[in-house]
Amino acid sequence: MDTGDTEQRGTAAEQRKGYAKGQARRQAIVDEALELFSRTGYRNSSMREIARRVGLTQSGLMHHFADKEELFAEVLHQRDETVRGAAGEPAEHTLIDQAGKVVAHNQSSRGLASLYAIVSAEASDPEHPLHDEFVDRYRSAADRAGDLLRRAQEAGEVRTDLDPDLAGRLISAVMDGIQLQWLLDESVDMVPLFEEFVRGYFLPSDAPEESPAAEA
Repeated sequence: MDTGDTEQRGTAAEQRKGYAKGQARRQAIVDEALELFSRTGYRNSSMREIARRVGLTQSGLMHHFADKEELFAEVLHQRDETVRGAAGEPAEHTLIDQAGKVVAHNQSSRGLASLYAIVSAEASDPEHPLHDEFVDRYRSAADRAGDLLRRAQEAGEVRTDLDPDLAGRLISAVMDGIQLQWLLDESVDMVPLFEEFVRGYFLPSDAPEESPAAEA
């Protein structure tokens, strides 16, 4: 037996094991950061507290994430991936369907919903480190929604007399508004509220009644 090959295989296995362990620790950090950010916000959360929660020193935590902004970016990225998965592929669902599915998903994910509500409010301060990020997120979402609504108008799926650019902004405004009410009072059911908004504002008067979140 070639001892060199054996050593190489052993080293590769150890590297894979070490990588998997590192990824698990990294995810544990993200999970704890999500919980803390969603409870206390971005500004009031410290890397020291997150490190304590996962049993690391602050320098050990910074081996995985250089600073709080990088850690929050990963938390937000994972949140976005979860939301995209809930919405489904654009080719398979209309914009209204996707939005309805996201509303239903958010109602089952209080931590993520709370995180977004708290940090987006904090980011309204122009001096907040995430201010520009959230301005761009809302602007980009509105632009995409406006484009999709124009196509939906051409297909006869939504009213032709509404302004798609204004309506694109209204979708996220309504979603955020009812989400805040739900976070304050869990007796609020976001899904029928959003469905009522869709029925009353978007659908043509001759459209069959349909629940946009029924399949969520």
